[in-house]
Amino acid sequence: MQQDILINWLPQETRVAVVEHGAVQELLVERTLERGLVGNVYLGKVARVLPGMQSAFIDIGLDRAAFLHVADLMSSINSRHAETDAQVAGSLAAPAMASLQPIEKQLFEGQTLMVQVLKDPIGTKGARLTAQISIAGRLLVFLPQDNHIGVSQKIPSRQREDLRQRVQALTGDLGGGFILRTNGEDASDAELAEDIAYLRKTWARIKDASLRLPPASVLHQDLNLLQRVLRDLVVEGTQTIRIDSREQFEKLKAFALEFMPATVPKLQLYGGERPIFDLFNIDEEIAKALGRRVELKSGGYLIIDQTEALTTIDVNTGGFVGARNFDDTVFKTNLEAAQAIARQLRLRNLGGIVIVDFIDMLKDNHRDAVLAEFQKQLARDRIKTAVNGFSALGLLEMTRKRTRESLAHQLCEPCSACMGKGVVKTARSVTYDILREILREARQFNPREFRVVASPKVIELFLDEESQHLASLSDFIGKPISLQAEAAMAQEQYDIVLL
Repeated sequence: MQQDILINWLPQETRVAVVEHGAVQELLVERTLERGLVGNVYLGKVARVLPGMQSAFIDIGLDRAAFLHVADLMSSINSRHAETDAQVAGSLAAPAMASLQPIEKQLFEGQTLMVQVLKDPIGTKGARLTAQISIAGRLLVFLPQDNHIGVSQKIPSRQREDLRQRVQALTGDLGGGFILRTNGEDASDAELAEDIAYLRKTWARIKDASLRLPPASVLHQDLNLLQRVLRDLVVEGTQTIRIDSREQFEKLKAFALEFMPATVPKLQLYGGERPIFDLFNIDEEIAKALGRRVELKSGGYLIIDQTEALTTIDVNTGGFVGARNFDDTVFKTNLEAAQAIARQLRLRNLGGIVIVDFIDMLKDNHRDAVLAEFQKQLARDRIKTAVNGFSALGLLEMTRKRTRESLAHQLCEPCSACMGKGVVKTARSVTYDILREILREARQFNPREFRVVASPKVIELFLDEESQHLASLSDFIGKPISLQAEAAMAQEQYDIVLL
């Protein structure tokens, strides 16, 4: 797999595109004013304990209180007023025991504790928290409240025990647990030891800050997007990492020299005349990723709809009639759709429940082949996915871990005219709403005149096809009704002014 990473930097926004074989596979956007919170560590203050939900709302200084469930609560609460090294680096001997203890016996309102953001605030939901702190490095993840040494499940099982023993020997008896990340599989002992030292130093800074700072303070921020590119996106097949800002190139190079020296040769300063994202038509891909319809090369297409609860993807043959018979047409369309859907999930960062309505297949071997191809494409995803297979209704059900807002939620907002419905009432429906509202108000008030202020299309309809109904209503209520067109009004908006 050959991969190129393009970084478009502006003071207010950083955009990153991962390109494989000329096609954009992943897009990441970070805005200075809207930077994600996942990984940040806070000194929180318990605002409210909810025994019925076995949860608590924690004030971490955001607009909305964050949410902490009892399952994410450590038995050793890191109170800034009664913190000891034994508590901080204590054993996870008891998350199971902690979960048996009701949350009201572990937390009380006004209590301070160290928490970390698991999920960014999404929609009306506050951030999801955990009291089980983890700090990600380049090769390892540090678990300061645990003593467990683990190895990524993506590393072959035959190598895991040897790697676990290597990490165990390097960590010594200073406390804390570690998980070896996938990209640490081939790391040398020196590189692992360097990462361990960096993580312990970071944790020492966090502990010190927790004793000095007031509640609702940030104790630790995760790396910014540029730094996370080097930590998380660079793989063996990465050819180049091109960035279009000299200042950020120098900063990124300094960061890479200190923590990830192997990535330094891949860093390049882009100095071309064309904007860097024009190289692979990435802005055009972003525009496509915000639309409902995705065209397939065969002539088929996908319809992708996001709702609050889930994402639905409908596969259609469209104009594809190239195969010898209908079964083959359906099979080839579904195979191409399986590849396209896996890419769209990454590109749009769609998370949660995903329902895919492939075109019905009569042959079991066709259905099995499409499922195998879909799982093969999903295996390339950095985000955890789980496919449940086809349901009794022929729908494919899957989940993709939701870690941050989707691309559409990051870049768009609900339409001010339809408020996210996707449709608006017809002008005729609005005229009838207005007639009913005038009749309702005429029974309650006795003005000299009613004035209707509405969009030009609605007013035009009143002056033409609906003029007789308007005149009949005016005669019935015994009051004149005047009309005023307002170009700034959306089609569903109107005002009835009593004069």
